[in-house]
Amino acid sequence: MGNNACVNIEELTKRLNISFSQSDDFKCRPLRVGDKNCLFAYLDGNIDKVLFEQDVVRPLKNAESLSSPYLENLQNTVAYSDEIKVVPIENAPGEIALCDIAFFIENDDNAYIFSLRKPSARAIGEPPTSSVMKGPREGFVEEIKTNTSMIRRRIKSPDLVMKSFQVGRYSATTVAVMYVRGIADENVVKTICEKISKIDVDGVVDSAYVLSFIQTRKNSFFLQAGTSEKPDVVSAKLLEGRIAIVVDGSPIVVTLPYLVFEDVQDGYDYYSGDWRASMIRVFRFLGAMLTIFLPGAYIALQTYHFQLLPLKFLMTLMSATTNIPFPPAIEMLLVMTLFEILNQASIRMPRYFGISLSVVGAIVLGDTAVKAGLISSPSVLVVALSAIGIFCVPDQVGAMSILRFLYLCISAVMGFVGIIILTLVIIAYLASLDNFGTPYLAPYAPRISPDLQDGLMKADSSSMELRPYSIPTANRRRIRK
Repeated sequence: MGNNACVNIEELTKRLNISFSQSDDFKCRPLRVGDKNCLFAYLDGNIDKVLFEQDVVRPLKNAESLSSPYLENLQNTVAYSDEIKVVPIENAPGEIALCDIAFFIENDDNAYIFSLRKPSARAIGEPPTSSVMKGPREGFVEEIKTNTSMIRRRIKSPDLVMKSFQVGRYSATTVAVMYVRGIADENVVKTICEKISKIDVDGVVDSAYVLSFIQTRKNSFFLQAGTSEKPDVVSAKLLEGRIAIVVDGSPIVVTLPYLVFEDVQDGYDYYSGDWRASMIRVFRFLGAMLTIFLPGAYIALQTYHFQLLPLKFLMTLMSATTNIPFPPAIEMLLVMTLFEILNQASIRMPRYFGISLSVVGAIVLGDTAVKAGLISSPSVLVVALSAIGIFCVPDQVGAMSILRFLYLCISAVMGFVGIIILTLVIIAYLASLDNFGTPYLAPYAPRISPDLQDGLMKADSSSMELRPYSIPTANRRRIRK
């Protein structure tokens, strides 16, 4: 619009239409209030028109006059309950682009901003990625105010702080950093806020965009932040000293700092018995290890270390693989690739085709390929077990998928020696990772004894008097007796 404030309503309307490139959804609505010519400007479809008419337009129509000071006069006239924001006229297009309503008064250099955005269209419900048997069933939605209010309903304290940022040159996406003052480490909060404030990108449409700019290791395929769609989980992490990043338009909330063993834990663990929770965590961990090591171990045993197999099992394996035209490693690679393709197809295809895909994948492809002698039934069984185990820790699906291919390749070349070497390299790499002052493998590397009570084995919640030492916090004590 330029730097010179425009005070003529007709000229202002032309300039606003030029600013929004004559967009069809941009609306300018003139209004006569007393002896003043006024103008409303907004984006159609993004405001609550019922509240707009009842709380703003109707009271102004009935007003006898509109005099200076205009802000005070508006506050006494309209039924709008929130704060009326005052900005220079040249900044008005940016406020309108945020789906707010700008109100202009003839011969006044300011624009008065009303925030009457439409509420979220999607109702709060159980998140599809975090279904539970016990515990709260509400999940985050795509509206940031709804998400932050769900967290505030669980942490009813003035110490719950929210700092907002506008990120993206075109999207101007609201990104909120939430933490509990007096618990979260201020240095970690400052570091995260600085990283977010320095993001200069065209647009941010999801929390994953923000995460890609603030993560410490840019090229690592291992997760570097916790994610959740459940307000109770995020609230619990905030009370441990973590920081939550809420992005407008995304139901996924990012939490930092992050420990890799967070993904073995689940919200259901805290609504079940301690022994049951510990057993489930062990099974999740074993399922993850099965996913990563089983295909590679199978190839190593079949190719280099078949003497370690029991004789009867070895004879069964040899009879099943005798007529297979491919070497064991190529065969396993083929089956794993086939399963990955089927998995991606099942995720992206319409739901009502899911049964058809299962029939085609399991019966037509799998059974027919075995009967045709292209692949062996033990290979299909090994990959199927590996595929089942990968969903025991769903947040680590990406990393585990890559790792099992790496273990398959190195076992085909070096057998168990290669598996041991690769395992040592990966453990050393993970132990070197540091996530905002938190060791990636804590509380096991380095060993932090007090935090072991909520590691693979879970102790009673009433005995966890201190917050985790793995997480930098300003206040260590959680329970006072």
